[in-house]
Parts: sequence; C-alpha cells; structure tokens
Amino acid sequence: MREGSFLTPATDGRDDEKRTLPLVRRLVRQFLRPYFPKMGLALICMGLIAGSTAANAWLMQPVLDRIFVNKEAGFLLLVAGGVCLLALIKGAATYGQTMLMTFVGQRIIADIQTSLYSRLMRADIAFFHANPTGTLISRFTMDCNLLRGAAADVLAGIGKDAVTVIFLVALMFYQDWLLALFAFLFFPLAIRPIAVIGRRMRRASADTQKQMGQFMTLLNQTFQGARHVKAYGMEDYEIKRAKTIIETLFHLIKRAAQTRAAASPLMESLGGVAIGVVILYGGWQVINDVRTPGAFFSSITALLLAYAPMKNLATLNTSLQEGLAAAQRVFAMLDVEPAIQDAPGATTLTVNAGEIRFTDVTFAYAAGRTAALEGVSLIVPPGKTVALVGPSGAGKSTILNLIPRFYDVDAGSVEVDGMDVRQATLASLRQGIALVSQEISLFDDTVRANIAYGRFGATQEEIEAAAKGAAAHDFILELPQGYDTRVGELGVKLSGGQRQRISIARAMLKNAPILLLDEATSALDTESERQVQAALKALMKGRTTLVIAHRLSTIMDADLIYAVEGGRVVEAGNHAELIRHDGLYARLYRLQFADGPAVENLDEFRAARG
Repeated sequence: MREGSFLTPATDGRDDEKRTLPLVRRLVRQFLRPYFPKMGLALICMGLIAGSTAANAWLMQPVLDRIFVNKEAGFLLLVAGGVCLLALIKGAATYGQTMLMTFVGQRIIADIQTSLYSRLMRADIAFFHANPTGTLISRFTMDCNLLRGAAADVLAGIGKDAVTVIFLVALMFYQDWLLALFAFLFFPLAIRPIAVIGRRMRRASADTQKQMGQFMTLLNQTFQGARHVKAYGMEDYEIKRAKTIIETLFHLIKRAAQTRAAASPLMESLGGVAIGVVILYGGWQVINDVRTPGAFFSSITALLLAYAPMKNLATLNTSLQEGLAAAQRVFAMLDVEPAIQDAPGATTLTVNAGEIRFTDVTFAYAAGRTAALEGVSLIVPPGKTVALVGPSGAGKSTILNLIPRFYDVDAGSVEVDGMDVRQATLASLRQGIALVSQEISLFDDTVRANIAYGRFGATQEEIEAAAKGAAAHDFILELPQGYDTRVGELGVKLSGGQRQRISIARAMLKNAPILLLDEATSALDTESERQVQAALKALMKGRTTLVIAHRLSTIMDADLIYAVEGGRVVEAGNHAELIRHDGLYARLYRLQFADGPAVENLDEFRAARG
C-alpha cells in the first residue's frame, strides 16, 4: 500500500489507557533520558521548595504556642529569621527549578521537531501526496506546543506539587495521624472522575488537532491560490469554508475547556469537606485540651498549603492527556518508514553512458487501483534526446518518476547503464540525474542560493557560469540586489520564464549525465518559451535526456519519440516516421497544428511556422 495517512483513528477510553504507559515510556526513553542530570537538579530544587513550604507550616505551632500564648519574646527573632531564610531558599529553588525545566522542555521540543523534520525529508513522495501540507505543519506547531506542556510544565508541576504534597502530608501525620487520615479520606474519591476527565480531554484534543490541520491546509491553499480565488470570484465560498472550520474549532475548544474546568469544582468540593472535617475534629481537640492551638493551626496550615498543589495535580492531568494525545500523533509520524530505501547490499552507481532501459514495467500507485503502467518497455539511448508524448493521464510522468525511484515498479525493471535502479544506492542514483519540471520549486531565499541548490558548495563563478548557460545571468543582474535578491515564496517575485531559467541553471550546475524534463515550457508564453528552449538546448547537449511535452513543436527534432496511451507504449520512432505511421502521434500533431497539413521535414515545418 503506497498511500496512507499517519493519522490515528479515534479510540475509546480503554485504548487510551493502554496507550498511556507506552507513550510515557517512549517519551522518557527517546527524548527525556539525555536530560536526566538536569531533571535531577530540578528535582532537588523541587525538594527544597516542598521542604520550605512544609517548614513554614510547621513554624505555625511555635508561633502560636510560644509567641502568642507563652509570650516568649526571645523566640520571636528566631522565628522571623527562619521565615526569611525559608523564603530565600524557596525563591532560589523556584528560580532554579523553573530555568532547568524550561531548558529541558524547550530542548525536548527542539529534538522532536528535528527528528520529525528529518523523518519527513526522508519520506516517500507518496507520503506527501497522501497528507495535506497543513496537517503536516500542524504536527510541528500545535502538537509540539502541546508536547512542550506535557514534557516540561506538566513534569515540573507534577514533580514540584507531588513532592510538596508528600512533605505536607508527612507533617500532618507527624502532628496527628488520625486528623490527617480524616482530612484525606475523601480525596481518593476524585481519582476515577479525574481519570474520566483525562480520557475526554485526550479525545477532545485529538479532534481539535485534526480540525486544526484542515484549517492550516485551507489557509495554505487559499493564500497560495489567491489569484485563482479572486479570478473566479470565490471569496465568499472560501470565507464560508473557513467559517465552517472555525466554528467547529470553536465548539471543540469550548468542549475541551469545559472538560478541563470540571476538575476544579471537584477538588474545590472535596477540599472544602476536608477542611471542614479538620476544623470540626481539630477544634474539638483544642477545646478539650487534647492538643494545643499551635499544633492545630500547624495541621490546618499544612492542609491549606497542600490543597493548592493537589488541585494543580488534578488540573495537570488534563494537560498531560493533551500532551499524550499530541505525542501519539507525533510518534505515529516518526514511525513512518519510507518504502523507497537502499536495498541490502546496494552499490554505488556511476553513470557513464547514461542509457535508460524499461523492461516490461507494470506499476500502480496503490494496491487495488488501476495500473498506471502496464508492460512498458522502452530504451533511452545514451547521449540521445527521447520524448514521451500522449494524452493527459497516459502515464508519461509516471515513467519519468520511476527513473529516480520516486516510486518503485511492481513488476519488470528500470535500469541505468545496465544496473537495476533498485540495486543502486539512492544517493548515487539521484546524483546522476537532474530534473526540470513545470512545477518550479524555488525557495524563499536568494537567487544565488536557489541556483546553488543544484550543487552544494559551488563557487560564485560556477553559479554565474550556470546562470549564463541558462540565459539567466543578464536578468539576474537587473534585479535589485542581483544574485542576492530574494525570490519570495515559490519564486513569486519573478516571472514564469525567469523562474524556469533559474531552475535550468540549477540543473546545469548539477551537471548530471541524465536529464529529465517534465513539461518544462508548458506554462510559458511564446517569448519566454523561446528563451527557455534556447537554455534547454544548451543544457541537453551531451546528456541523455528524457522529455515530456504536450507542445510537439518542442520535441519534433528529438532522436526518438515514444507515444504513450493508457499506460502502454503504442508507437516509437522519430517525427517523420511517426507522421508516416499516421497513428496517435500524427493525430496529436493534427490537433495542435490544425491550420496546416502534416509536415515530415522539420525545416519545412519551421519555415511554415515562421
């Protein structure tokens, strides 16, 4: 199955519970482990914070019993100094813990994003066809931000609040174990509701991120296709589409907020009951002289101080579930293995002659779909120019895509200089091939950087030589900053002909022995096409070239032409031979040049066309 989506299906609560522990383990093993030393230091800081908080609660007993009741003036200065010292320790520990966990959280996200990007750069072309751009971007932004919360804020919060609760509960049991038991008798009742809230939060997060991916896809498409939106007067339609997604997001986020907020009143209610029990029982003890007012206030202070971190722990569970939902989606993407890989024992291919040979090739884009190619056999002789022509959907681009192994054949073989491309390393195979297509991929960088994409580390002289060969040097010098001019996203600041000539310069700089041209002039006007054709002729000289073109005028002087229809090669020959054969090629010729008879001699054709 070549096509698919990494998006995980909706699951019920039991599935979420089964996946939680493996997800946490993988997060720890793969991304947290390198930062254990810093997390250990952060844990020490958390212990100091918790100890300081418990010590402040413990100080309530001597404050009341020895200062307010017994009037011991000498103890006043000691207690005041202790409170100040504890405040300094807690402040320094809080700063250290915050900085350490912030560092860890940001490093984890940076590591995840780097791993994610590396994985996607090595993914198959089919993966990008199956998954919209907006959805992929959503994984890097929304999901990674949620993971940041789970990896740093939640871990820090759980660590600090849990340690604080442990210290304070220990103090309460030290003061009066029966009172502490009464106080915390009701809190286990919150465990199941909080778990249910967490599961709902994870599902709400998954639905929200799915819609967010669709929203980003819509934004990407409409911003890049703004000209077409306006040209067809579809502004209202696109606004309606965006509004539908935005409203769906609004309701999902509202539902998530309601779910998240449910934990707070639950803990408020249980906390109120616990405080009431402590006041009732502890107050009875004080009235009956079972314990001192200081001991009672120390216990109730510990409970009040423990109440806030316990509530935080309940709230943090929802954030943890959001982060784990994001982790599930991110890991699903990280687990995508490219189907196109180096075979065991693959060897380096050195392209010398550059012959390309298809032998009985059959290929379908996905299992169960109609074959795009069926029994295709053809030869591209070394150093020659071969053209593929045929109606749209005939399989021309599929043939071209099989040569650099953007896809692998289902049956048959594709060979370069006698070696099956599946037995060559991908790096060496693609190093010997240059591609120029109608889909010009220029990056929002300088002209120099876009040309140098053809060969990393090329000198300025080599870049300029390639630009001159592509008839691009003169117009580049006329740009505001010359070779340092940024071309904008997808080269939007340049004309179609200029973009294509930079693309040709990139291929010239690569200087590969095999050249693949996929509709390289189909979107150009007559003048731009004339300039680009001249550049292409210079590029094709001495190379094995396979050309796909709808405009037959651009390939009539090819050494060999294959006519493709229905995924099969139905004709082969040069222009004159195919015209005489009066088959598919001649029919296409007559459709394009309906104003004149079929001409076999190319010089006659050029004279007739002016």
